[in-house]
Parts: sequence; structure tokens; C-alpha cells
Amino acid sequence: MWIDVLLLAKLAAQPLHGYELRKQVEESSGRALSNNSLYPALRRFAEAGAVTRVDEAQEGKPPRHVYTITDVGRELLHDLLADLPADLAGDPAEFFARLAGFGRLEPEERLRVLDARERALAAQCERLAKLAAAQEDPWSRLVLAEVGRRAEQEQSWLATVRARARKPSPEEESR
Repeated sequence: MWIDVLLLAKLAAQPLHGYELRKQVEESSGRALSNNSLYPALRRFAEAGAVTRVDEAQEGKPPRHVYTITDVGRELLHDLLADLPADLAGDPAEFFARLAGFGRLEPEERLRVLDARERALAAQCERLAKLAAAQEDPWSRLVLAEVGRRAEQEQSWLATVRARARKPSPEEESR
């Protein structure tokens, strides 16, 4: 679902053709996006009325498909950004895709997303501590301890994110 969030967010900024859309998602997320993920998602969005596709002529080349978000797509983007289901809250890609879109959310919506991530991290830390305590292999204990340390470090970082998330974004202040 993080792919859907990032694709719609990029299209909310401007219409793009598939190659440029993939490039922008990769550059903003640091993650690779295959055509096998990109084009089926765009097809789903088009079928749902979330995006439109227009063929743009190119001299000496096949036409290029340019995708534009619709009002339905903007609403879908908002709904995806404002909701971080418990089953996805433990996935960093899901959380960071939403965090990148916090400028489109009201402070209360941001805080709900942060709450979901914090609950997932707390559960992860608890689970990792139990696993590490029961682990006989010292290398496995080392790995589990490091993963737990990183989750605890993210919990600390989220406190600073929370303080910022409480404030209206510049876009909200100008409304």
C-alpha cells in the first residue's frame, strides 16, 4: 500500500508519465519500484476513477501515457495518508510513506498515524526483548538486541516528530 500512497502523492503535485513517476517515487523514497508494481497500480487507479490517462504524442515514438490525479484520487490519497492500520503500522515503508505526506493532513490526523506507529514499535520492542531473552545463540541475541535498539531509537525520534506534527503546516495556516 505504500506504493499507492507515494504514487498518488506524486500525481497530486503534477501530472506525470509512468517513467517519470517511477523515477520520482524512487528518488523520494530510496526504494526501487518495478514496472510490475507501477503499471498495475496505475491501471487500478484509472479503473477506480482516481487518475486519468491521456496519450501524449511524441515525434517518431509511440505515444506516452500521462497520468493525472482526479478529485476521487485526492480523496483516496487523503484517506490512505490519514489511516495507518495496525497490520501495516509495523512496516517502516508504510509509515514513512504516510509521514512524507503529513503536510496534507490536519494535526489530529498526523497524531493518529504517529499513535499507530508508536503502538507497533512498543509491541515490537516487547516481542524482541522476549525473543532475545529466550535465545541461546549469542549472535542471534546480538541481532535481536540491535533490532530492538533501533526500534527504541525510533521511539525517541517519534517524540520530536510528534511535537512538529501538532503544529499546523504552512498550507493549513494560509487557508
